[in-house]
Amino acid sequence: MTVSPADLDLALRLADAADRIAMDRFEARDLEVSTKPDRSHVTDADLAVERAIRGILETERPDDGVFGEEYGAQGPTDRQWIIDPIDGTANFLRGVSNWATLISLAVDGVPVVGVVSAPAMHARWWGAIGHGAWGVRFGETTPRRLSVSGVSDLADASFSFQSIAQWASVGRIPQLLALCGSLWRDRAIGDMWPYMLLAEGSIDAVAEFGVQEYDLGAHVPIVLEAGGRFTDIDGIETISTRSSLATNGRLHDAFLAELPPVG
Repeated sequence: MTVSPADLDLALRLADAADRIAMDRFEARDLEVSTKPDRSHVTDADLAVERAIRGILETERPDDGVFGEEYGAQGPTDRQWIIDPIDGTANFLRGVSNWATLISLAVDGVPVVGVVSAPAMHARWWGAIGHGAWGVRFGETTPRRLSVSGVSDLADASFSFQSIAQWASVGRIPQLLALCGSLWRDRAIGDMWPYMLLAEGSIDAVAEFGVQEYDLGAHVPIVLEAGGRFTDIDGIETISTRSSLATNGRLHDAFLAELPPVG
């Protein structure tokens, strides 16, 4: 699948616009926070960022569809921009720096461009199929090409499981405990960061449940272009089944074997 450099350039410019808006509201004393029907939080920054991105796309890609966390889906799905204006809203509203804007372009349901921009961490990661995965963080000015780790044994692996509540909600706590007992290291890092640590080669696998397309789309091209593998928890290459398993590739089948379907 051919990816136009212009699409990646646009995604990066969308992230620039998002960063300016989000950082202006981060740690603001007058931040407006409300609760959605699913009991998750939304801030005025979430809404403003998504509106800004949609406005730019309406001008520059009027024939493309958009699917955002806050304003839903609009337009065609064969070329669809998938947006999470602030991934990690709970962190954002508490002044924790682990949050990011997630921007992806999916073609026929497959994410081919992804940008994860975390301005409070002075970091950004991006990737496009056929164009590699790249990142800058902590004051770097020259992008680094990303590459997953070479770990090939579960006993040497570092794994982020995101949260105990996620695994409890699908009846997989026994699996989680058994899996973590066979690993070198387990942590619940949360939100977008573990996927980026995976792409950088700092950890070796990430899995979570209850996730939407906008939680995952931006990560897929970055992880794949860094040499990893990305599926749902059953090994299917999709972002639409509310689960994810991302690894360095070498460990993927071993993780799938440790996490058979429940029920």
